[in-house]
Amino acid sequence: MSEPITLNVGGKLYTTSLSTLTSFPDSMLGAMFSGKIPTKKDRQGNCFIDRDGKIFRYILNFLRTSHLDLPEDFQEMGLLRREVDFYQIQPLIEALQEKEVELSKAEKNAMLNITLDQRTQTVHFTVREAPQIYSLSSSNMEVFSAHIFSTSCLFLKLLGSKLYYCFNGNLSSISSYLQDPNHLTLDWVASVDGLPEEEYTRQNLKRLWVLPDHKQINSFQVFVEEVLKIAMSDGFCIDSSHPHTSDFMNNKIIRLIRYK
Repeated sequence: MSEPITLNVGGKLYTTSLSTLTSFPDSMLGAMFSGKIPTKKDRQGNCFIDRDGKIFRYILNFLRTSHLDLPEDFQEMGLLRREVDFYQIQPLIEALQEKEVELSKAEKNAMLNITLDQRTQTVHFTVREAPQIYSLSSSNMEVFSAHIFSTSCLFLKLLGSKLYYCFNGNLSSISSYLQDPNHLTLDWVASVDGLPEEEYTRQNLKRLWVLPDHKQINSFQVFVEEVLKIAMSDGFCIDSSHPHTSDFMNNKIIRLIRYK
């Protein structure tokens, strides 16, 4: 065993060995503690890593045992996935993928409930017609909200990996907005003709896209169609009692169910 090393990970201290930290040389930790990447120190001289301290225990235990051991009631798979992606320990990435497949198979019956809301909002903006010449304009904008509840946490994570917000010129997965494993709230707007791109950012207006199709969602019909594709590929079907199938696309409350 090499000499013990104390790490400060997000304010939480861990003590381990250099051989453990470098057991996967191609990982981020392997690069950091082999000298390929410079490390930072805290005031006590401990190596400092600005990542989630609580989740690091599972990373470190994998380095020690090569097994991913999680509590039965573990509810932070999304956070663990992001941390695993950061540390880039390939066997751990594979172990996590296997664990997620295992959990998915373990889920039996599931329910998906979506409540939709739409309103029209007037947006005011300036248009540059020439250098130092601006005019004030306004237009009606469709504003959408979707409140999604599912008894399947993994389905919401799947949905989060397919839908993206467009804001400030960037696409960001809605999975980062999952604060509750069973609930997701989406708020977005349809594109407005003539509205300058910078106005979306200035007025904090997000647009919604579905990937990998790169399709913008400008109506509830398109949103419902895309969510249906994702849900049905995961084994869900329309609850025939709510709403009636013929009225499905016109309802503001939609329920799907899954039996295994």
